[in-house]
Amino acid sequence: MSKVRDNYFDNAKFILILLVVFGHSITSLKSDTHIISTIYTFIFIFHMPAFILISGYFSKRFNKPGYHKKLIKKTIIPYLIFQVIYSGFYYITGYEDQFSFDLLSPHWTLWFLISLLSWQLILPLFSRFGVYGFPLAVLIGIFAGYLNEIGTFLSFSRTFAFFPLFYLGYLLKKEHFKILKKPKIKYPSLIVLIVIFSISYFFFPDDIQPWLLNSSSYQSLGVSSWLGGFIRLSLYALTLLTTFSFLALIPSQHWSFTTLGEKTLYIYLLHGFFIKIAALLPLYEKIQNIYSYSVLFIGSILLCYILASRPVRTFMRPLVEVRMPKLLRNVLH
Repeated sequence: MSKVRDNYFDNAKFILILLVVFGHSITSLKSDTHIISTIYTFIFIFHMPAFILISGYFSKRFNKPGYHKKLIKKTIIPYLIFQVIYSGFYYITGYEDQFSFDLLSPHWTLWFLISLLSWQLILPLFSRFGVYGFPLAVLIGIFAGYLNEIGTFLSFSRTFAFFPLFYLGYLLKKEHFKILKKPKIKYPSLIVLIVIFSISYFFFPDDIQPWLLNSSSYQSLGVSSWLGGFIRLSLYALTLLTTFSFLALIPSQHWSFTTLGEKTLYIYLLHGFFIKIAALLPLYEKIQNIYSYSVLFIGSILLCYILASRPVRTFMRPLVEVRMPKLLRNVLH
């Protein structure tokens, strides 16, 4: 019997992966104009946090048989494969002068797979604390920013900093999302998003962007005192407000892109290659005004549709959904 999927979450996942693709496509261009820099900042306030929150929400079955086998299939194996591919890709395209392979420092988007694995492994311990685990997770996330040693190593910095979002998603129940889906919530949520975008445009400095990535210590960001923890705590509050406001606007109806929300892993793992190649083309340098950025957004939509299409999934399935070795399947059985 096939599981009935929820249109709401599939819609949310597709829109979020589209924002991921578009956000990455303007990463090297964001400083060209203030409005684009603001859009980049606004997107990064909530797009990965919302993804992480939803991932936590669907992690309630961590004690069910076969859960860890599925987890390894969706995290460790794709990570190992694409870490190797990215290492060769960066060398061939000239992004790196010499070939290097490091399993402990995830390439670009692959940090999410390592962090997701870590969150899943931490979850059984934290679940014992119930709702009290959330403030504890926030404190750990804030404290992690004072540690200069962790950084990108196994994505530890992002793992600890984003874990409160994952754990909050785990704590949320179906009735909480029913509240978000109520029509009377949508208009205030839209106002909140407009206000936050306006604040980002008029008041946020461009150097706030590294703070949203959560991959660096406070000291490396130029803050070594208690102020670093206060900034992260403030950004937690801003992120939660923006994330829930965004989720309140997600439609529950079935749209043409709804079924693609189930295929976001393909888009997430594959889009980076296209964006990195596009950034090397002379045409990319001609993107200088808001109209050309709109073309880039349309291109991001098309790329999402292509990467989630059946032909691409069929061709790439051996790498994205690779079958585990028989020995490993027996161990996890």
